[in-house]
Amino acid sequence: MFILSTIQDLIQLKPQDFGKPSAQAIKDAINTKYSNKIVPGVGLCIALWDLLSATEGLIGHGTGLVNINAEFRLAVFRPFRGEIVYGRIKSSNPEGIVIDLDFTSEIFVPYQNLFENSRFEKSENVWVWNSDGTELFLDKGEPVLFRVEQEEWIDQRPTIEQRNEDNEIVDERGTAWRVIGSMNQAGLGPTLWWGEQEEEEGDDGDVEMDGTEE
Repeated sequence: MFILSTIQDLIQLKPQDFGKPSAQAIKDAINTKYSNKIVPGVGLCIALWDLLSATEGLIGHGTGLVNINAEFRLAVFRPFRGEIVYGRIKSSNPEGIVIDLDFTSEIFVPYQNLFENSRFEKSENVWVWNSDGTELFLDKGEPVLFRVEQEEWIDQRPTIEQRNEDNEIVDERGTAWRVIGSMNQAGLGPTLWWGEQEEEEGDDGDVEMDGTEE
């Protein structure tokens, strides 16, 4: 789920950072630039892991910034296909379910990747799975397990003022990357479903053992 990615980049230090030890100033600048950012082809950068090397700083003409060529490693969130990940349901809509992992909500399970006989209840804004006549709800905040199916990279265009049908300015900008998941196999979906099933199976097993001892 998490990997280390090596990156080489030009890092700029601001004058207010000159009072810090050089290594710390560089690390802070890297974290400011990359932490919680999506890098195309890399993934969601969480934080700096370590600083591998850095050149002597050169002061930029007319800017006062110190330019440094640095090589470093970042802790990156980029799950692999088929990986089972734990999260919580953040929201639901007719298109599917958004899952939250505390540090990101760029996880989407489209309705096609839910169990068969699942339907969306508009009145409660929740998906419901009809399992042999029993209705099981995928409620908001419910802990779930999902399977990673693929990742989507979305080209980002320069920010352009957009307006909706009511001529109101739309500031929201789509994500550059998200993970597509599924919850349509045994063991996936709300953990409560399968926990109860295991307890029932365990109880049945105990009864059989008692009968054997008799």
